[in-house]
Amino acid sequence: MTKSLSSILHISGDSGGGQLLRSALALSMVTGQAFRMTDIRGRRPKPGLMRQHLTCVKAAAEVCAATVAGAELGSVELVFAPGQIASGDYSFAIGSGGSTTLVLQTLLPALLYGAGQSSLRIEGGTHNPMAPPFEFIEQCFLPVLRRMGVRAVVSLERHGFMQAGGGVIIAEIGPLKKWKKLKLVERGECQGQSGVILQAHLDGSIAERELKTVEKVMGWTSGQTSLRWVNDSAGPGNAVLLTAQFDHVCEISTGIAQMGKSAEAVAHGAAKGLKSYLASSAPVGAHLADQLLLPMALAGGGELHTLSVTNHLKTNMSLIELFLETRFVVEELDRGVKRVMCR
Repeated sequence: MTKSLSSILHISGDSGGGQLLRSALALSMVTGQAFRMTDIRGRRPKPGLMRQHLTCVKAAAEVCAATVAGAELGSVELVFAPGQIASGDYSFAIGSGGSTTLVLQTLLPALLYGAGQSSLRIEGGTHNPMAPPFEFIEQCFLPVLRRMGVRAVVSLERHGFMQAGGGVIIAEIGPLKKWKKLKLVERGECQGQSGVILQAHLDGSIAERELKTVEKVMGWTSGQTSLRWVNDSAGPGNAVLLTAQFDHVCEISTGIAQMGKSAEAVAHGAAKGLKSYLASSAPVGAHLADQLLLPMALAGGGELHTLSVTNHLKTNMSLIELFLETRFVVEELDRGVKRVMCR
């Protein structure tokens, strides 16, 4: 990824997936910097814009009155030239089970810079593979942002799973007065660990097998886990959400049921993720670290300690450095903990 000599940034999308596009859209809206992205999701089995990515592009264009070329399903090239950010009441429908939370994370930074209050209603999937579930946004992501000066709350109107979608999340976003720099280097004391199985329109034995697996792997008592039926959803679905709440941070490890994957495998994957987090002293999980990079850079600096620095994280750092006059520094601390600093 290199900066062009002209007024538009030229970005190759082959080094990342949808996250690269979403970060570019968010940064473009905030900075006013136009960009051209080629080879979008180039290394994926189905490259180009899928319905979820296209919703992000069109929603971003509406929020900032952007001029856009290439906003079509399957497109591998996009030109995005932002205009003025406008606060207001917005409603977007993905038209599939694509992730509502990823659309929210694309639009949130820009709407913080709007002149007034904004609301978002986004319809699609609320609990998806490879995307943060609603509870992660509500309990892990937004509490950290609120400590940074952000005024935003989210609510879940209806659950939505792959493939049917139909879920709805609502976000209320106030204009940002001033960023506070992030410093998240300690977890604090543990306030509790718990798990919940969300299930819709499926046989109850699936959730029972997941509960038993979670309790066995985590060493939890039956009182720490529960089953919640969410038959408000349009289609069948199942999600395992395992939570560890600390004084300064919350971590949620997720397993989403998919065809061909046993209930035991879904639950074991979620439990393994939380056990890995608990085995480290780092406060910020790998997924949350990726999501906090952009707010940390917009705030003009900060520091967080995380478990690992993935290629995904490195790619996001490089993209942010293209748009903002900021640099990320990564240092190895004791016991495999990584310090990520933004300067």
